[in-house]
Amino acid sequence: MSWIYLIIAGLFEIGWPLGLKLSQTMTERYTGIALAVVSMSLSGLFLWLAQKSIPIGTAYAVWTGIGAVGTLLVGIVFFGDSAGIWRMLSALLIVVGIVGLKIAH
Repeated sequence: MSWIYLIIAGLFEIGWPLGLKLSQTMTERYTGIALAVVSMSLSGLFLWLAQKSIPIGTAYAVWTGIGAVGTLLVGIVFFGDSAGIWRMLSALLIVVGIVGLKIAH
């Protein structure tokens, strides 16, 4: 169950930079800030739950990895960020690292 909590925490980790991005528009300012605050809170809660049985270093690395790669993909899909080969290769290396941490656990 802890790994499920950790994946949920990582997905909520994507929500707060998305909320901050949305808050940069006048029409979405407070909605974006609210999304960021709620996402931060839920992300922290689920990370806390996951750390009950997953080592802190592993949990933190996986949590930030999911957040980083997920946010990168959101930026590419919804905000037109660059999807260059080096960005994609770098994201793939993060994913490989996350899988490696899971296998080593």
